[in-house]
Amino acid sequence: MNGVRTEIGYTTPDRITLRGLDLATEVIGKLDFVQTLCLVALGRQPSAAQARMIDTLLVTAVDHGLTPSAISARMTWLGAPESLQGAVAAGLLGAGERFLGTVQNMAQMLLQEGAPLAADADEATIAAQAQRIVAACRAAGKPIPGVGHPIHARGDPRVPALMEAARSNGFHGKYCRLALALGDACGDGKRGALPLNAAGAIGAILAEMGLDPLFGRGLALIGRCAGLVAHLIEERERPVGQQVWNLVLRQDPRNALP
Repeated sequence: MNGVRTEIGYTTPDRITLRGLDLATEVIGKLDFVQTLCLVALGRQPSAAQARMIDTLLVTAVDHGLTPSAISARMTWLGAPESLQGAVAAGLLGAGERFLGTVQNMAQMLLQEGAPLAADADEATIAAQAQRIVAACRAAGKPIPGVGHPIHARGDPRVPALMEAARSNGFHGKYCRLALALGDACGDGKRGALPLNAAGAIGAILAEMGLDPLFGRGLALIGRCAGLVAHLIEERERPVGQQVWNLVLRQDPRNALP
């Protein structure tokens, strides 16, 4: 395998290296998780403001109750309780275009559609651009990422907290304003009819931070991984997977076991 290498790190009999730093002497006990994550994924350590903001994004993604990803993890544990990693993986595999992956889609869209906007664009200009984005998506039959929520129909409670954190850390600009305006545009002028959700807000903040949208999806997965582990620990102590399966069996007698 001569010539095969990675810039992320390497191991010798006496040393483990991450991006040129010695894991044992320069990372462990010196850098926290967010700093180390940025070091390996981005090749650099974050500023203090970036680290606080990324930590907030990770915390936001941890859990949202019995979502499809949590149910997938619990059902996999029901069938394979010896495989924590398999159950967590099953939950993460359920994170895509409709759940969690929207973070990446929103960031990509905002970076493209918001690029022509001036940093100090007025509200009318922002609103007009949001209306153009919505109209283009509808004309193409494409979903508008980052808006609406099956539970938080009157507004996602995480969004104000995320936007306040973005302001506090210096990451609230045209992309965040455009993201918020999309909710109004989707509601045909009825404020709050289809509000921005947490994934949309995180996508906007990622755009403000100039981070790779793919890294944003990664943050959502990393954060949710913690929640899935929590669900599986609870599933071991207070299982609900069997109850979920029983609900399915009761819905249609053809599903009954012989």
